[in-house]
Amino acid sequence: MICILLVAGHGTVLETQIKNDVTGLYGHLAGVPKALLPGIGGRKVLDFWWETVNTRQLFSEVYLVTNADKYKHYERWATANGFPVENVVNDGTTTLEGRLGAVADLELAIRSRRLQDDIMVIAGDMLCADQNFDIAQVIRFFRSKPGELVIYYELEEGEKSSSRGIVEVCPDTHRVTCFLEKPQQGRTTSRLASVVFYCLRRETLPYLSRFLSLQPCVQNRTLGLFWEWLINEEKVPVFGMKLPTGFQLIGQVGLDDYTKWLARYSAKQQGSAGKPISYRSYARVGLMGNPSDGFHGKTIAMTVSNFWAEVTLTESQSLVLLPHPLNDPTEFGSLQDLYCISCKEGYLGGLRLLQATCKKFYQFCSEQGIALSKQNFTLKYDTNIPRQVGLAGSSAIVSATLKCLMKFFNITDRDLPKPIRANFILNVETDELFITAGLQDRVVQVYEGLVYMDFSKELMGEYIPMDMRDLPTFWLAYLGDPSDSGRIHSNVRQRWLNGDADVVQAMKSFAKLTDQARSALERKDWPRLAELMDENFELRRSVYTEECLGPGNLKMVQLARQFGSSVKLPGSGGAVVGLCLDSERLMAMKDAFQEAGCVFCVIVPFSPTTTSSQCRN
Repeated sequence: MICILLVAGHGTVLETQIKNDVTGLYGHLAGVPKALLPGIGGRKVLDFWWETVNTRQLFSEVYLVTNADKYKHYERWATANGFPVENVVNDGTTTLEGRLGAVADLELAIRSRRLQDDIMVIAGDMLCADQNFDIAQVIRFFRSKPGELVIYYELEEGEKSSSRGIVEVCPDTHRVTCFLEKPQQGRTTSRLASVVFYCLRRETLPYLSRFLSLQPCVQNRTLGLFWEWLINEEKVPVFGMKLPTGFQLIGQVGLDDYTKWLARYSAKQQGSAGKPISYRSYARVGLMGNPSDGFHGKTIAMTVSNFWAEVTLTESQSLVLLPHPLNDPTEFGSLQDLYCISCKEGYLGGLRLLQATCKKFYQFCSEQGIALSKQNFTLKYDTNIPRQVGLAGSSAIVSATLKCLMKFFNITDRDLPKPIRANFILNVETDELFITAGLQDRVVQVYEGLVYMDFSKELMGEYIPMDMRDLPTFWLAYLGDPSDSGRIHSNVRQRWLNGDADVVQAMKSFAKLTDQARSALERKDWPRLAELMDENFELRRSVYTEECLGPGNLKMVQLARQFGSSVKLPGSGGAVVGLCLDSERLMAMKDAFQEAGCVFCVIVPFSPTTTSSQCRN
């Protein structure tokens, strides 16, 4: 592939205002080409782009197209920065009136140097908020698509769409369905702005000459109008890739705007560098319908603030995943110590969850046409969610990790909407780590709070947050030694796949119970909700059998019922959740559970409307 940097612009508003500035602050910049003006961190704007594309593994050659008026500046820059001077193309123009136009400058470089490869085109005078994105990821995305590529970003608040080329992009195929060069208000609702950062296949290069033959007026020889013509009229397939950052063509702005954007982008980098990002995700309890979420059923679940997983991301020189001293032990007091810990907690801690999430995140962004910056980071995690008791501890770590990655790389809810985020978390666990799981945990940890979920085939997932005000007091108990909790799913899935009538009917019944529970919650009919929780457990017992549920779970259920409390399993097993409407019995039941060797606590619901999402950066 060949890269062409365009820096052939003539006199601009910015250059004129620098020349006429009376403050004395910018006198040393008079006559300096805009691409050689200071960028973020004091480096020249062009220095950043040259550093980005100066990679022999990606580009066989890099060319720079300038004009005769500024040629000497760029010749000096080339010799000082290791740029091949013979690759500086002079278009021969010296005035704005005599300019060739951006398309003609590009075509000149291709024709004069007899270029016959795929081309990447970049405006060398663009300020970029993130100066370290992955150019290889851009090329890989271009190679994966049967067409051309335009890079776009989401306009920041205050930026007008009438000052940019605006693209409309199909979210499924990433094909650019429409390109509008500086559209007037009302022509489009899109806020996706194309920048002079394109990839063209060699087969498409002849379109440049054809476009020029149709545009005798130099004012119309802009790259924006070229893409508008190529996409809207010629119907050439063009795809879009998003860079989650900001761009400014400094040739199109005045001195005030240049200094404003330079300060803003610099502040962004200084504000994010080295500042830790921390997010929490919370354990969840399934209040109704589980485990039908894996069988196109319906459930209601709630996040609880008693238990959480927290992940912290800090920018670093290399990418580091730190093992947790307790959950990822590598040092033991003795062989016996290793034996006991392995028997109780198994071999798999949280480190694999961090790694799988990072791997899946990069894959997702690559496939979705989002180019990430080449920033490294260190990840560490902590959690107090008890293991192997079905409170969604693994997905909480994945969820918190994903929040950190999204914040660090500036990925928004529009890039990764909540329903897709829940599926992403599930896929990390099922596809990467082969953990048996359903969507319920991931949905409620993404939406947070009390959530009604319909997983029917027809809807493909409908998630409705519910009112959490004035909830009754729920309680949770779990086994101190949850050795039999992992057997809960047994052969039910295979029976369901085989069309077993009892299992199919049971999953429909779980869904009906969930709808009834939703109604009870909305009416605040707590006695009815308690009855439905008991029915949920009995239905589960009839399908999975007592042998599968295990003696530990049955013992906790029996103990709760001795105190007149409703009770059910909140997850895969090892814990029970209940609703006891008698406060005196609740305290007596707590004592009984503790005497039986269980951990007991009153649930503190986590509501995203009353508590922040726990970003602590």
